[in-house]
Amino acid sequence: MESTKEKYDTIGHNYDRTRKADTYLAERLHHHLNPNTNGIYLDIGCGTGNYTDALQKKGLSFIGIDPSETMLEKAKSRNQEIYWRMGTAECTGLETASIDGIIASLTIHHWPDLKKGAAELFRILKDEGRIVIFTSTPEQMEGYWLNRYFPKMLSDSIAQMPSYTQVEEAMISSGFELHKTEKYFVRPDLQDKFLYCGKQNAEIYFDDNVRHGISSFSSLAHRVEVEKGLADLRKDLDTGKHAQIRKSYENDLGDYLYIIGKKP
Repeated sequence: MESTKEKYDTIGHNYDRTRKADTYLAERLHHHLNPNTNGIYLDIGCGTGNYTDALQKKGLSFIGIDPSETMLEKAKSRNQEIYWRMGTAECTGLETASIDGIIASLTIHHWPDLKKGAAELFRILKDEGRIVIFTSTPEQMEGYWLNRYFPKMLSDSIAQMPSYTQVEEAMISSGFELHKTEKYFVRPDLQDKFLYCGKQNAEIYFDDNVRHGISSFSSLAHRVEVEKGLADLRKDLDTGKHAQIRKSYENDLGDYLYIIGKKP
C-alpha cells in the first residue's frame, strides 16, 4: 500500500499549480485558531505550505511539518521565514507544551493512527491552546455529486475518511475539549482545487492539472473509471442533465467541516 509520503512525493511536483491557499478558508482558520502574535503555531500535514504561508503573513510565527520531502522543498522555496521540518502527527519531534495552537487542514485522513496523532498534538500544545481541523466526513462526502460519475473512487475516498465520531473520540480520549464545529459549503470562487472544488463548476474536472493535485484522482482512482466518468459528465453537461443531477445531491450537511478543539 502506498504511504502518505510516497503519495505526496509523487503528486508534489506540480501540486502548487492548482492547490492555492483560499482567502476565505485561511480567514476562517485564523478566526478559529484565535491566535496572539507572540505565539508559535504549527501546521501539521502542511504540504507545500500554502496555508502556513498565508497565516504567517498575518503576523504569526509558524512551524510546518509534513512527511513528504518533495512537499517541504516546495514550502521552503515559498517562505524561508517558516521553520519547515519532516515529521508526522504521531511523531512531531517537538517539545512538550511548546506550541500555542495547531491547524490541520485536509490531512487527518492520511494519519496512520488518529488517536496517536491526537495524543501527540495534545502533548505539544500549551494549556488553553486550540487545534483547528478542516476535514470532510464520510456522511458529507456521500452527498457529493461526484458519486454519480466516479463511484469507486468516491467509495475508496470515503473509506479512508474518519467519521466525526472517530475524530471526537480521538480528541476527547487525548484530553481535548471539543469547542465547536462549523460547516463549510464550497463557494463558487474557491481558489484551492481540492476534491469537491467543482461542486458548482464541473468543467474544472476536465483539467488534468486539477485532477493531478487531488489525491483521490491521482492515487485512488482507476483510469478506466475516470475516463468513463468524464465522458458521462461531458454528455450530461452538454445535454443539461447535469444540472438536475447536481440539484438532486443538494443537502444541508455541509461539504467540509471545521472541528475546533481546546486543551484545558
